[in-house]
Amino acid sequence: MSTTNPTPTASPNPAATTQTPTRPRPEPRPVEELKALAEAGARELAGDPAGGVPEANPADVIRWVSRNFDTAACAVACSMADAALPHYVAQYQPGVDVLFLDTGYHFRETYDTRNEVARRVDVHIVDVLPEQTVGEQDAEFGKDLFARDPGLCCARRKVAPLKKSLNGYELWFTGVRRDEAPTRTNTPLITFDEKNGLVKVNPLAAWTFDDLLDYSRAFDVPVNPLLSQGYPSIGCQPCTRPVAEGEDPRAGRWAGSTKTECGLHT
Repeated sequence: MSTTNPTPTASPNPAATTQTPTRPRPEPRPVEELKALAEAGARELAGDPAGGVPEANPADVIRWVSRNFDTAACAVACSMADAALPHYVAQYQPGVDVLFLDTGYHFRETYDTRNEVARRVDVHIVDVLPEQTVGEQDAEFGKDLFARDPGLCCARRKVAPLKKSLNGYELWFTGVRRDEAPTRTNTPLITFDEKNGLVKVNPLAAWTFDDLLDYSRAFDVPVNPLLSQGYPSIGCQPCTRPVAEGEDPRAGRWAGSTKTECGLHT
């Protein structure tokens, strides 16, 4: 695990620092070359289920990435619901950068999980902060923007900061799973992210929620305690409620509104 010297921030997380990658990144390859790699990887790893060849498992996906991309050119996006994805990637890419979008609105448990990941997993946490603190945003847009315009709040505190932080990487890993919501049913293992201009890899796409918990138990990786308290999908505290049994796992996100995605994956 590698860290940088702490820098005070307005984050509610006392351990959070505005960090930058510790390794020099290679100059990103041309977009057309990255697109071709993504297309080739998607074909190679899709298998042929109709012909009896299964889709690649997460280890195969991450090994493909390691053959084709330098670790310093890769980033893992982690919501800190659990450390399954960072832990899995770190087996093949130790010290990989893990981007944590510190919106300023997270549950205390989410910050605690972030700190446990930094302590116990061989990764480098990069805290990604919005341009404005919560107080500065309140002063410009009025208090509780998330309640009046959740789309704008997510755009300012998650989508824009992530886009900026991904600049210079060639590839990012996400923990998106097909079982999370109807909007994610067709999630591919590998695609080219046109919005951010790099390869996007979803190695756990075929996993279920139980698969995630089984992996976490088997390898003793940090898990946000909220997962066992009725929060199968954890976002910002003001916009997330517990989910009733049988509900869509993401039904507790932006409850009471028509919003279903923050915009990171759409």
